[in-house]
Amino acid sequence: MLHIVNGDSTAGTLRETGLPGEVLVWREDLSGPIPQRLSMDEWLAIRAGFLTKEYGGDLEETRADLASQERKLRSFTDHDRVVLWFEHDLFCQSVLIYLLSWFSRQDLSGNTLRLICIDRFPGKPDFRGLGELNSVQLASLFDKQKEISGAELSLAAQAWEAYTSPTPVAISALLRKDTGALPFLAAGLRAHLALFPSVANGLGRVENKALALAASGAKTFYDLFNQFWAAEPVYGLGDLQFCSALRRLVTARHPLLTASPSGSDLSPEDLKRATFAITEAGKRTLDGEVDFIDSNGIDTWLGGVHLTSDSTIWRWDEERSEIVTG
Repeated sequence: MLHIVNGDSTAGTLRETGLPGEVLVWREDLSGPIPQRLSMDEWLAIRAGFLTKEYGGDLEETRADLASQERKLRSFTDHDRVVLWFEHDLFCQSVLIYLLSWFSRQDLSGNTLRLICIDRFPGKPDFRGLGELNSVQLASLFDKQKEISGAELSLAAQAWEAYTSPTPVAISALLRKDTGALPFLAAGLRAHLALFPSVANGLGRVENKALALAASGAKTFYDLFNQFWAAEPVYGLGDLQFCSALRRLVTARHPLLTASPSGSDLSPEDLKRATFAITEAGKRTLDGEVDFIDSNGIDTWLGGVHLTSDSTIWRWDEERSEIVTG
């Protein structure tokens, strides 16, 4: 049996349960560039380049780790069962559709796929993820696993195709269909669309919330991070992803936040030690008086969509709950 889990914390606890099988820890967060139909060499090059640029580390080591992860996935034929352990948030849902889409293209005649995917746990009113469960609690989920059928595989393949599409229109179209085979998918994809620049000020949901928290008095990284998590658990953001959002606000042409001390390269370690304050430009952007893209330009990826100042700017209209251009 092969267990695929969403992080090292869950993996460590799973090993303590005594459940049989090997454990594959999936460490890719699948933010940043996700273009369609790449060869494996192209995929590894793009993903390793993005991850080292955003989070630090050695490029070749990161690429080697990603390649090892993919090789372990392809060894699933050594097992008669694959159990995927995931959660409801966007972080997990994006990885889940990547994996299920991949499995949909494989010969599964000698294997069964099972899924454990939850958004709550008894006695955990503020449940955030599998990593906070102890070994007894985690083991209790094993008997609740559900067999993955063709319906889940087909939906995941459609969702991954939409997630990696060069426009977000495909996601909007998918959300108009029945996505009940994967109960948490729709909320995750809507959260992804809310990452697109707002029609109100050109900032996505994460940056807007971080800016609002700074304006309300949150000053340290962990104040901002913990308050963001409490307000927006649907994203399942890790601290490194949140560092990237703060870095964009601090290093913009017209900064929306200041970080003190700023450090030489604003590495995640620099940002975690910093004290933050909203700038005048940040206040005006938060109030909708200034558009971030007009002031600072844009060059960012959201799934398969590459937003640049020279391309179509897809924006999120919160009031209409839909993607528009402008």
